[in-house]
Amino acid sequence: MKKYLFTTLPICLGILCLVTKGLIGDELMADGTIVERNFFLIPLSYLFFLSGIISFLFVAILSRKTNIAN
Repeated sequence: MKKYLFTTLPICLGILCLVTKGLIGDELMADGTIVERNFFLIPLSYLFFLSGIISFLFVAILSRKTNIAN
């Protein structure tokens, strides 16, 4: 199960990015514009999710191939 630690870490980081973005929030200026100070966390969380899913698929396929070969 240690091999799946590599795959769950990016997914947990993606969740942490979205939670942090939600907790910090946005600011509404007097003229009606929204100031999003931490907008970079949204695409960063998507990147973490994507890398976690791809690594999970890679580890699962590799694990299945080694089990079939044995």
